[in-house]
Amino acid sequence: MYSDGMSTPERLIESTRELLWERGYVGTSPKAILERADAGQGSMYHHFKGKPDLALAAIRRTAEEMRATAAAVLDGPGTPYERIEAYLRRERDVLRGCPVGRLTMDPDVIASAELRAPVDETLDWLRGRIAGIVEEGIAQGQFAAGLDAGEIAAAVVATVQGGYVLARASGSPTAFDAGVRGLLSLLAPRTP
Repeated sequence: MYSDGMSTPERLIESTRELLWERGYVGTSPKAILERADAGQGSMYHHFKGKPDLALAAIRRTAEEMRATAAAVLDGPGTPYERIEAYLRRERDVLRGCPVGRLTMDPDVIASAELRAPVDETLDWLRGRIAGIVEEGIAQGQFAAGLDAGEIAAAVVATVQGGYVLARASGSPTAFDAGVRGLLSLLAPRTP
């Protein structure tokens, strides 16, 4: 499944990332990780203190990847509205859900301050970055002066995360797409 050049710790982290996304923390057993990683029985404990330590490395990696993907779009060219639109419309596997957002539904992740931290930090970063873009739009007169940038950022993140939930529940990306279109129509730049 993985290239021959990938080290055992890398295979373990990547396998855990995939399994956390597919099954959650409880459903990700050490045996499943080892099988997916094609690693020997003692290798997880040789490279990591145990499942929580490996899960933390996997969650951190997933969070870093999500931030990099979002930053590539949010820091790209265009007006503030166009950058938010690009973020909302970027290609994503809607029916699979968000690998970071799904962790918020996992009681074992939420119960652990250590496992929850990269999730909180990533969602906080995302809201902060989007709020900054909204503030740019307000300063440029693209968005109404009375808007609260933090509230708009929270609405953008909630639309994406809630859209994933609605799409997964219905088995169709239609609800996600409708939420994005609705939010974009509310955010559409003011015309003089």
